[in-house]
Amino acid sequence: MVSTLRSPTGSPDNPGSQSALRRQNEQRIVEALMAGPATQAELSRTTGLSTATVSNIVKVLHEASIVATEPTTSSGRRALSVRLNSNSAVAVGIDFGRRHLRVVVSNLAYDILAEDTVSLPLGHEADVGIAAAVDVLDSLLEDAGIDRRDIVGVGAGIPGPIDHRTGSVAQGAILPEWVGFNLLTHLEEALELPVFVDNDANLGALSEVTWGPHSGVSNLIFVKIGSGIGAGLIINGQPFYGHVGVTGEIGHATIVEHGQICRCGNRGCLETLASTTTMIDLLSRGGRERVTPDDIVRMALARDTATLRVIDDAGLAVGRALGNVANLINPEVIVLGGPLTEVGDLLLDPVRRGLVRHAVPLIGQTTTVTMSALGVRAEVLGAAALVFQHADISHHP
Repeated sequence: MVSTLRSPTGSPDNPGSQSALRRQNEQRIVEALMAGPATQAELSRTTGLSTATVSNIVKVLHEASIVATEPTTSSGRRALSVRLNSNSAVAVGIDFGRRHLRVVVSNLAYDILAEDTVSLPLGHEADVGIAAAVDVLDSLLEDAGIDRRDIVGVGAGIPGPIDHRTGSVAQGAILPEWVGFNLLTHLEEALELPVFVDNDANLGALSEVTWGPHSGVSNLIFVKIGSGIGAGLIINGQPFYGHVGVTGEIGHATIVEHGQICRCGNRGCLETLASTTTMIDLLSRGGRERVTPDDIVRMALARDTATLRVIDDAGLAVGRALGNVANLINPEVIVLGGPLTEVGDLLLDPVRRGLVRHAVPLIGQTTTVTMSALGVRAEVLGAAALVFQHADISHHP
């Protein structure tokens, strides 16, 4: 599982500080226990930590009710078996979309305890989205019988860049009404809980190496193709945030020099060719009723000729942009996410063709391109994982 000491709000922990090292070691113990109960000696071998360090951490986690212990016998000797109290610490994930709000509550074992999705009006203000998030979370906790005191933190993502120095939404978000809004501060005030915020594509990447099937992958690109197009990067086993947190903006890579004007002000950006907004515009011409992303999936699976062509063209453009990125960082896996995941190979095939055409041959041949197994949940699950990456679970109230 990926591990990082960098704060998602832009204040890196000092990797050499005692608090940062303690949190990292606690996380290693918790991750090891996700595979099942283990003795302290086994935890020492699994994590590489000394037996004394393991013993001290287990004591702290036991006092916080994160783990339970009981005497056992191992190799004929008395030992202490340790197991995870999964529901003793829970995380909340929130995904703010252009038209939706998705909320999940998860435990330490990465089980979903409660979830819900509601619609939001197009062009909604940030306060509207936050108020809806508060209402949905309160309902989920009540219906699932979850004690609010067990929540160690809330992870939240939006479709757009976040300045990690401040927690504010930066220019370029699909939610222009939110630009300049300090999501971190306002969410903490509304929820009265610790909050961690990030871009939704970054959260999608994190979900793939925590919830998804790619936990052993050290270099991964997650690409969300939706109203906008963004990429989350896992490099050398850690999320990559760059200087101020604005990374992976491949939706604004120039594909056609004299193409259409993009919302960012440039011409011919990938988003003008391959976003679901562009697909909807193309497929709604000629007096047809305006389609939705769900309609695109339905028509593609029904082999509608126009829809297949639009998806193929979009996939080739995405593949071209990814070829340039792959040449730079040489990922093991590229994962596609967003509302079109159900179309499967209809989108994957042209993306692969575009990648192979524009990447160095060896990179094109050795890079796996696949669809997210997490579907539209990827971002919100990543938001929950973000909490366990950064919250101090052994000292929550």
